[in-house]
Amino acid sequence: MGVEREWSGHTTGPDGRFAGIRTFTLLGVIGGFGGWFFRSGQPALAAVIVGAGMLLPIAAYTATLRRPGTTTDGTTEVAAILVVAIGAASALGHRTLASAAAVVCVLLLAEKSTFQNALEKMAAHELRAALQFAVLALVVLPLLPAGAYGPFGAFQPRQLWIVVLLFSGLNFAGYIARRVIGETRGLGVTGLLGGLVSSTAVSLTFSRRSRTDPDMAIPLALGVVAACTMLVPRLLVMSSVLRPAVAVAALPVLVLPFLVGVSLIGFVMWKTRETRVPPTPDTPSDTSEATAAPQALHTSTSGKNPLALASSLQMAVAFQIVLVAIAWVQQAVGSTGVLLSATLLGLTDVDALAVSMTRYGADPAHVRVAAAAIGIGVLSNTILKLVLVVTIGGPRFRARAATGLIALAAASGVGIWIGWP
Repeated sequence: MGVEREWSGHTTGPDGRFAGIRTFTLLGVIGGFGGWFFRSGQPALAAVIVGAGMLLPIAAYTATLRRPGTTTDGTTEVAAILVVAIGAASALGHRTLASAAAVVCVLLLAEKSTFQNALEKMAAHELRAALQFAVLALVVLPLLPAGAYGPFGAFQPRQLWIVVLLFSGLNFAGYIARRVIGETRGLGVTGLLGGLVSSTAVSLTFSRRSRTDPDMAIPLALGVVAACTMLVPRLLVMSSVLRPAVAVAALPVLVLPFLVGVSLIGFVMWKTRETRVPPTPDTPSDTSEATAAPQALHTSTSGKNPLALASSLQMAVAFQIVLVAIAWVQQAVGSTGVLLSATLLGLTDVDALAVSMTRYGADPAHVRVAAAAIGIGVLSNTILKLVLVVTIGGPRFRARAATGLIALAAASGVGIWIGWP
């Protein structure tokens, strides 16, 4: 910390602070001796030594403020007090914790401009969303009961709230990704990020756009395939969080469509690499095909609330309804009925289906059935997007997007056959 203060110039000039590399080192030694005396059975002497070490930065800060024109920044003095505490913690045997605190403190001091720039770019609604998520996760979740209630024991308040947090977190992650990469960095990227929230919405929006902008048929088709490809890792992440065993069983079912999607994306990007128009001094860097990113595509990640809490709550309600339906079908028909239901549920909400399957897979005997049901839901959802593309999309877009979706559907069918229970 003393090296960083010296290097950053905080010890020199008219606003120089009191401590540099030597003072910080000595303060650490003072804290170390305080901890050593405490372990030696002399707590009073230890308290005097540590207290004196911490009073020195306070006195220095008070004296500094009396100088005319001095800023009120007390970062150096606070860091000096922390150094005394780190020295004491090290002598008391907490060396791992003390080392970690020292590294984090140095990082905070050295990256001051980075953090300030990040704060300048952060909007008020983004900070509110982060605080809301913290309240939902750290305040509301612990207060909810963990038991099972209602018909078939399908209503579990705490598990249901975890679903809300999971979808809100995914929405927030997608929002941050869009902020970092940008809305107009290419239709493939836009579709990929849109797939974090709703690949069906991306398919519908891009299909409509293809009728008014037929020249962008290939990038729009690429965006649809990218959104559908992103559906696979999204489902695997949700499953692994809620029921790792189901995620492991679903891996051979879903890995093939994911690999086919990635291969299609890579092939199209490689084939079109020569046709991309490079930016000129008179043309902004995002006026190539990237500018065709549909401004009409406003998923929940681009709204005023990055958490998209309303849609997350709707998703949780849909999940609860599906959960009761799955429990009823399982009791009335058995595993075959669950697989048939997955075909219909995948047409409407594959996320709710996947989350409900993690509950269904709580019984080890149902894990493979749950994984196959997720694969069936993905297949039926892909067929739904294929119908949207064929009926709504423009001619050139229709042919290209349909080819990609048929390949994904075929890969899903093979994956279901591989993982069939």
